[in-house]
Amino acid sequence: MSADLASLRDSLLQQIAAAATLDALETVRVDALGKKGSITALFATMGSLPPDQRKDAGAQFNNIKQLVTDALQARKGVLEQAALQTQLQAEAIDVTLPPMAIHTGSMHPIRQVLDEVINIFARLGFDVATGPDIEDDWHNFTALNIPPSHPARQMHDTFYMQGNAADGAPLVLRTHTSPVQIRTLMQQKPPLRMLAFGSTYRCDSDQTHTPMFHQIEGLVIEEGIHMGHLKGTLQAFLKAFFNLDAVPMRLRPSFFPFTEPSAEVDIACNRQGGRMEIGTGDDWLEILGCGMVHPNVLKNCGVDPSRYQGFAFGMGVERLAMLKYGMPDLRAFFASDLRWLQHYGFNMLDAAPIPGGAA
Repeated sequence: MSADLASLRDSLLQQIAAAATLDALETVRVDALGKKGSITALFATMGSLPPDQRKDAGAQFNNIKQLVTDALQARKGVLEQAALQTQLQAEAIDVTLPPMAIHTGSMHPIRQVLDEVINIFARLGFDVATGPDIEDDWHNFTALNIPPSHPARQMHDTFYMQGNAADGAPLVLRTHTSPVQIRTLMQQKPPLRMLAFGSTYRCDSDQTHTPMFHQIEGLVIEEGIHMGHLKGTLQAFLKAFFNLDAVPMRLRPSFFPFTEPSAEVDIACNRQGGRMEIGTGDDWLEILGCGMVHPNVLKNCGVDPSRYQGFAFGMGVERLAMLKYGMPDLRAFFASDLRWLQHYGFNMLDAAPIPGGAA
C-alpha cells in the first residue's frame, strides 16, 4: 500500500475515533463514502490506471473502504449507547421524593345526575330500558302519533341519516328517548314501569340548546292509571332530587302528539338577587313535560286502550344538572375544559345518593 493510501486510511480512522456525536460521525462518513467522498474518489481513478495495476489497486481501495465502514459501525454503536445512557439519566425519577400534586379523574355531572335520577325511580319501582341512537321513522315518529306534517319531522329540526331501514323507512338520529318506550311496549305487555335515558339529537345550538343532549323519560302502563298518579310520582321525584321537604308544583296545559291530556310541569322558584332558588318564591320555572299516553300510541304497540291507561314524562338531564348544581351555560357540558370538570365534577368513588324523599 502506498504512503498516500496509508495516510488517508489513518486520517479517516482518527476522525472516526474522534467523533463525539452521531452528527459528527455522519459528517465523517459523508466525507469518506459520499458521492464526493475521498474513498469514492479513489474508485473513480480506476479507469485511468494501466490494466495490470487495476486488480491490485482495487483490492487496496476495497480494503480501506471495509476498514472505514467497520470503524464507522463500531463508533456508531458506542455513541448510540452513550446517548441512551444520557437520556435515561435525564429521565430518571427519584421514587423517594414526595409525590407531585396531580388531578384525579372525576365523574361528569351528566353521569352523576343520571345516577341520581335512576336511583330515585328505582325505589319507585321503575325498570331501566335502553335503545339505539339511530332510529327508523316509525319508532321515532309514526308510532308516537306524530303526523307526517309535524314540524319535528322537518330537516331543520331532525338529523336524517343516509340510507333507509330494511322496510325503506328513513333513518334518523333519535330526537327523543320516546322510541325506547315504543320498543319496550312492543316486547313487554302491561303492567309496566320503565325509565329510558340516553343521548338525543336535534338541529339546535345556543346557550340553552345543543345538537346532542341527554333525556330521561318515564312510562307507566297499568289498569286504572290517571293524572293523580302522574302528579304524585313527579312530586315524589322532585322532592327527592332537590332534597326538599316540599316542591310547589303546577301542571300547565300543553300539547304533545303522544299524550292526551298533556302538561308542562312548573316548579316554584325565587330569582331575586341574581340567584335561582328552587322550592320557594312567587315565580315559576318549567322543568319537564308529561301527560297521559295517547290511545293511538297504545294501539300502535298492540295494547288495548280500553283496558290499560298510562302516563309518560320526559326531562333534560343537562337542565336538571344546571338547576341543582348552579351551572350557567349548557355548552360547557361538552367543552372538555378540565377546569370546569374539576370544579363541577364528582368523586368517582362516591355512589350517587339515594334520597329518602323517594321512599
